[in-house]
Amino acid sequence: MQVKQFYKNMGANVKIFFRVGEKKSGIEIFATFAGLKPCLCIFSTFQSINQIVMQYSILIVDPDQQSLGALKEALVFRGQKVVSCDNFREACDHIIRDGTIHAVLSEWVLPLDSSGSDTVKGLDIFRKFLSLRFELTLFLYTSVDDTRDLSSGGIINGYFLKEEKVYDDISRKIQAGIDEKDHAPFYDKLVRYARKAKDSWHTPGHASGNSVKHSPFARDFYNFFGENLFLTDVSVSVPELDSLLHPGGVILEAQELAARAFNARYTFFSTNGTSTSNKVLIQTLLKPGDAILMDRNCHKSVHYGAIIAGAEPIYLMPSVNNKYGIFGPIPKARIIAAMDDALAKGKPLKAIIVTNCTYDGLIYDLEHIVQEAHKRNIKVIVDEAWFGYAIFHREFYPSAMSAGADYATQSTHKTMSAFSQASMIHVNDPDFEDVEDLFQENFNMHASTSPQYPMIASLDVATRQMVMEGYSLLQRVLELSDKLRQSINSLKKFRVLELEDLISDELKGDNIRLDRTKVTIDVSKSGMTSRQIERLLLSKHNIQIEKSTFNTISVLLTIGATYSRVNRLYLALENIEKHSGNRKQSAYGKILKDFKLTGSPIKYRPRLAFYANNIEIPLSQADGRIASRMVTPYPPGIPLLVPGQLITREIINALATYRDYGVEIHGMESSLIKVLTKEQEKELDKGGYGICN
Repeated sequence: MQVKQFYKNMGANVKIFFRVGEKKSGIEIFATFAGLKPCLCIFSTFQSINQIVMQYSILIVDPDQQSLGALKEALVFRGQKVVSCDNFREACDHIIRDGTIHAVLSEWVLPLDSSGSDTVKGLDIFRKFLSLRFELTLFLYTSVDDTRDLSSGGIINGYFLKEEKVYDDISRKIQAGIDEKDHAPFYDKLVRYARKAKDSWHTPGHASGNSVKHSPFARDFYNFFGENLFLTDVSVSVPELDSLLHPGGVILEAQELAARAFNARYTFFSTNGTSTSNKVLIQTLLKPGDAILMDRNCHKSVHYGAIIAGAEPIYLMPSVNNKYGIFGPIPKARIIAAMDDALAKGKPLKAIIVTNCTYDGLIYDLEHIVQEAHKRNIKVIVDEAWFGYAIFHREFYPSAMSAGADYATQSTHKTMSAFSQASMIHVNDPDFEDVEDLFQENFNMHASTSPQYPMIASLDVATRQMVMEGYSLLQRVLELSDKLRQSINSLKKFRVLELEDLISDELKGDNIRLDRTKVTIDVSKSGMTSRQIERLLLSKHNIQIEKSTFNTISVLLTIGATYSRVNRLYLALENIEKHSGNRKQSAYGKILKDFKLTGSPIKYRPRLAFYANNIEIPLSQADGRIASRMVTPYPPGIPLLVPGQLITREIINALATYRDYGVEIHGMESSLIKVLTKEQEKELDKGGYGICN
């Protein structure tokens, strides 16, 4: 047997027997080592046996070769996979290169490198390890026995004194730490419940699929989605599966594991998407009349949140790349100046919300922004819908939580392995307990009392996957991104835009970075519009892209990306280039003639304008009027107009350009938009409801 040979290679005597697992489909292997407790391994029946054991590694870092060798031998004998070295730099190299390393045992003082001339001590060692891989479990393995000399800042997971040689204890505690990370408690319990095949005398009405699996009209629906979906689609009537609205059992346990994984104090699962998560936070932190500093290019859910809360938004105009029709980050100086200006005017500014990274992959220097906001006692919310994986790879550090933000919303479904609508709210606010009750009320106000349990399970599993293999998956995605960029740039008519192409001059000193998993391709030399290319990719090559502007197309590489997909995209673009003819420029130059992304003042609080009397008028006649509804080109879902905003000629031209180009525009039907009546404007002005911008 291959598995028997594996354990023999580990220096262990092995007895093996098989049985069908109760917790997971597949076969469980119990390998009993001489004189030790059985070691359980589980593998799918679709895997070969030699793929299954020891999916993680332990790194030992110790300049004392004798103690290093003894510990390594002891852990290998106990079935552990071990990597070892004797200096700090080599340890860092191992952590970067080997994504299977999940636990580190290190001395308190290490040589910097193999020369041994300089040393690194204590907290500096462990902080560096975590800056490379946040998900690592860190143990101190040292000769230092006085804990007063071992200030770790709370980041070390355990301590072992070398002289005690407690190898069994070391092995067990490492295994326990890994087991906690490699754990999806809600998913496991949901599967166990489904396998009990209980009679359902409660909602949902399909009763574990009984209503559809024999139906001549719905059997195809059952067959397509499969038995397990219906067995796990249960209701809150099942106490052992806990309640999302008031978790105290297995959902709470899953949320606590997610909080540790994402470096938060608390994490809450949301089955209504990040759109609802944004509204919950804004409604929690702001009372009617409070002010919030808002990224003007934020998602429409943020604007809706301000309407619901009755808050006064202070809009920050982002940087704009008119050449490519792209909203960029807000210049840092503009953010700081806006905070100071609002406070100087006596506005009750309670929070700021920014989107990081942007839809096009531009990453803020978030730590500095958070520091400046906190100096002014302003809470920071980060919409991390497109950047939830940032904690799991040093390329993207810091995440919102690591940068010190108070709150972050995260579309786990967008960039990780959760189902659509599955989202998380992460909390790091040191004052959260003061608003916790209000937060829970707002959460319950927006959440369904009948959440989809497979969706909750997907959040649980997505957390486990990212903790256990997120680093390796993201490293692979970055390599795929580099390959795709090189391939596309080898073509004559297509070019991948880099950071310097995407940002405007006002951002040059703001330490903006680019998330390379978002790939924006300039198509302006193809002789075609981006819409024509998008149609060819879909109709001829069966490729669906993320979005397009007038002269770019954008693709999103996720942890599900493969070399085959990357190469298919390149070959499709090569084919399009071959058949594009000799035309050098597309019509995009004419399209952009009157197009300019710009902002305009907010005249009335959005909530007042939203509920005010309005009329519908042609877009062409709206210059100087006040919008009463949100007008949003889709994608990316960034409003050009919000309730209470002054409509300018530039905005009219931009919307007309989007319309003529065939972009889907929410809030504008047949070139008609809703505006406040003149009488309503006068009443609001008379009542003193205007906003002093």
